[in-house]
Amino acid sequence: MILERVPRSLRGELTRWMLEPKAGVFVGTMSALVRDKLWEKACASMKDGAGMLIYSSNTEQGFAVRFWGNLGREVVDFDGLTLIRVPSE
Repeated sequence: MILERVPRSLRGELTRWMLEPKAGVFVGTMSALVRDKLWEKACASMKDGAGMLIYSSNTEQGFAVRFWGNLGREVVDFDGLTLIRVPSE
């Protein structure tokens, strides 16, 4: 999970379940149920922040992506592949 511009309290709560190796970057192994509940909580607490959840999934690439808020990037499906596009200014 990668979070930007979120309250410190949310970051603190997520560290109960995952490691935060760098500010706003959370890594952990958990069940799909716990992952989904934490993502729901994060989305509800982000306010004007943004986040991206990347997790293992049974896809060609082996992962899936969810996002919330304005990341300054777009997640694009390109013939079944997930790509990240940085919009040009």
